[in-house]
Amino acid sequence: MRIKYTISVVFFVALVIIEKENNIISRVSDKLSIKQTPDAADAPVHTGCLSRLPLKPNVSSPSLSKMNSAFTLMKRRLENYSERRVAARRGRKHILLLATTRTGSSFVGEFFNRQVDNMFYLFEPLWHVEKMLTLEGGGTNATVAAGAYRDVLRQLFLCDFSLLEGFVDPPPVDHVTAALFRRESSISLCEESVCSPFVKGVFEPYHCRSRRCGPLNLTLASQSCLRKEHRVIKSVRVRQLETLRPLAEDPRLDVRFIQLVRDPRAVLASRMVAFEAKYRNWKEWAASGDVPLDDDEVRKLKGNCDNIRMSAEIGLRRPAWLHGRYMLVRYEDIARFPMRKAAEMYRFAGIPFTPKAKAWIQRNTQASKKSSSVYSTQKNSSEQVEKWRFSLPYKLAQVVQSVCGPTLKLFGYKIVSSEEMLTDKTVSLIEDKVFNLV
Repeated sequence: MRIKYTISVVFFVALVIIEKENNIISRVSDKLSIKQTPDAADAPVHTGCLSRLPLKPNVSSPSLSKMNSAFTLMKRRLENYSERRVAARRGRKHILLLATTRTGSSFVGEFFNRQVDNMFYLFEPLWHVEKMLTLEGGGTNATVAAGAYRDVLRQLFLCDFSLLEGFVDPPPVDHVTAALFRRESSISLCEESVCSPFVKGVFEPYHCRSRRCGPLNLTLASQSCLRKEHRVIKSVRVRQLETLRPLAEDPRLDVRFIQLVRDPRAVLASRMVAFEAKYRNWKEWAASGDVPLDDDEVRKLKGNCDNIRMSAEIGLRRPAWLHGRYMLVRYEDIARFPMRKAAEMYRFAGIPFTPKAKAWIQRNTQASKKSSSVYSTQKNSSEQVEKWRFSLPYKLAQVVQSVCGPTLKLFGYKIVSSEEMLTDKTVSLIEDKVFNLV
């Protein structure tokens, strides 16, 4: 009897503590403009659809099970409060640059990659997830992929590479891999502290160019990530912003989403050059002048445009879960005003815009034609804006306009009504449009 009485008292006190902690959290939240970013992350935590395991109570008594659940809830809420306090002190930001292929995302990603002193940057880590989940006939199961992308992103923002390791092929051995996609594109993964001894005879396709390193040790990468003040990931694989809502609501994170968009007609023109084999049908249609609008390739183009537009519509509506966390940026605006737009992105992210990052942008937005290859991150950026208008046939521009009309309208891209208008340099196809109004 005395034991039951003692348990009841402890339970009551616990509930009182929870209520007090809730009040403290509310007062702290009112005073702080930053929310949610713990430091360590600190310990790897596997949550989400890929790591959810059924929990079995150790006792059969219903009352004790309920009490156990209450104590578990209290513990989680206290942990969240502790994490919020750490976040407030550190001001750590987590930035996700969302785009699709050939929108200039690699170039824009360098705006953050080059600020390596306080930034841990990852280039397309979801490539491995997409590859592993690709179905035999091509494509992926959208629901499964969305959950996997979200869970992997969460763990990477927490500097935990263990979930990503499960998608790397061949699997890492003792957390060491020579197969990480485009390792050399993330300066953070080629720093001296992450550079393990060179191993003769081991070939690493995406080896570091800046120094001679051995295969990537993901434990060292995790330690480097934890030391950095901010974390940035660039991805072209997330289809819908809505699927990332759990990241915005995770108390361990302070995620900012930057969605990069580009004129779909320019995107098609660029893909026809960069992915020539995949876009062979489009080249044939351009030559013949006859485009079958019911073809799978045309439907895929429409689906891509719709996904981009729907994500932007959600972000621009500024729902409560995205308040202060979403920014829309047009590639054309970055190409014309790179320093101004970079400063806006840094300001939105709440991160100081350092002289090192500014210097890189200044140097690499004035690149010569000789250095600006298809995959280069060095651009004579002002020239890139209109270049597509002289390579994309008018017939294909019409197709894009017919299936991507609402997307063009939302982002402020003008419809061309003739071949002459398409190639007339005196006519701008970019409307002056302001997004991201608070």
